[in-house]
Amino acid sequence: MGNTSNTQGISSGRLDAGQYKQNFDDIHSPLDSHQASVEASRCYFCFDAPCMTACPTSIDIPLFIRQIATGDTTGSAETIFQQNIMGGMCARVCPTETLCEEACVRNECEEKPVKIGLLQRFATDSYMDKDRHPFQRKAETGKHVAVVGAGPAGLSCAHRLAAMGHEVTVYDAREKSGGLNEFGIASYKSTNNFAQAEVNFILSVGGIKIENNTALGSDIELDALRQDFDAVFLGMGMGGVNNLNLAGEDMDGVMNAIDYIADLRQASDFSSLPVGRRVVVIGGGMTAVDIAVQTKLLGAEDVTLVYRRGQDQMKASVYEQQLANIKGVKIVQWAMPAELISEDNVVRAIRFDYATTDDQGKLVATGEQFELAADMVFKAIGQKFINSVFGDSESPDLNNNRMVVGDDRKTSLSNVWAGGDCIDGGEDLTVAAVEDGKVAAMSIDQYLKTDS
Repeated sequence: MGNTSNTQGISSGRLDAGQYKQNFDDIHSPLDSHQASVEASRCYFCFDAPCMTACPTSIDIPLFIRQIATGDTTGSAETIFQQNIMGGMCARVCPTETLCEEACVRNECEEKPVKIGLLQRFATDSYMDKDRHPFQRKAETGKHVAVVGAGPAGLSCAHRLAAMGHEVTVYDAREKSGGLNEFGIASYKSTNNFAQAEVNFILSVGGIKIENNTALGSDIELDALRQDFDAVFLGMGMGGVNNLNLAGEDMDGVMNAIDYIADLRQASDFSSLPVGRRVVVIGGGMTAVDIAVQTKLLGAEDVTLVYRRGQDQMKASVYEQQLANIKGVKIVQWAMPAELISEDNVVRAIRFDYATTDDQGKLVATGEQFELAADMVFKAIGQKFINSVFGDSESPDLNNNRMVVGDDRKTSLSNVWAGGDCIDGGEDLTVAAVEDGKVAAMSIDQYLKTDS
């Protein structure tokens, strides 16, 4: 998390136990059977299904909702899992307000959209509560595939390959599997250790072995994987964090939002987490909102999120921005970090330039500045792919420092596929990563059949 021992204003245990529990409880109460039935009845079951088109994994949304409406919850879950084996987590973390629910035709009638996300959670949770799996593994093919990264893309790919009878070994750099779902999302979005429950659910198909604490570039090499396995899928995500490029970024109190969220996600006791009284978050995406809201919930008195452009350019959805406001986070736009102000190598404030755009759309400072007092400053300005993981191995083609893939998620290397946000054009969304893994698995399966 970084050194905070000398930082005045930072302490743990700001709240009582009951307040922590309330603050980090499930943000959306799950539907019960009656509520799910009533909500499902609101669906028009559109034949052209714009909600289905808006879903990156192409779940047949009208079908699974109709199945709920008719009491077939098991069939509903299986409809979801056929397209998205992580339908349970996606029901919790997907920005449905900008995907399927935004496409719901009820919006055209100025009505509230059908609660597709909550209905999906109702179906998948009901299914996962019982000891069963929607896929029956086919006969073993004798083919062995290596998957790098046990996050959404890697696990999705591994599951689909295993279901088709291939043997899969997954290598992950962390001590626990799950990737973004385990380490990178707000704790109030995924409670009760659901990420690990989903990993176990995926592994129950059989044929998948996971090797944790095994990183590409240090413990394993791509050239060796390509030699030892019939195919390789790379889904290791973005291992680096963008810097502010300001003097003093290594001082006490300045830290990466990603690291803090990971520590928070693994904490068994929220009162053990140090948090400042005055927190400033720099960024405009989901990670920025997640860290801003969570530090507020941990007891920070003043939390300000600062973004360099306007609201329309923020990657965090309007819903997420409104959630931050509701939780007491102030959002300041059109401001660029200019200087970190310290005392004895401890951050005390951060100065910003007011910003605008010139005739070419380039961001420029207006000449005016303002200052925010801070004993904690979080960097949440995006992550970057660390291409040094390829070492001396032959590397896939890169663009924008990320791997180039085709529609089938195949890289420029003969037996290597990739997916998730480590690919050029990859989105920082669980549902998009799941689709990448699924598409890659189908392509790998065809390759393995023709390569026999």
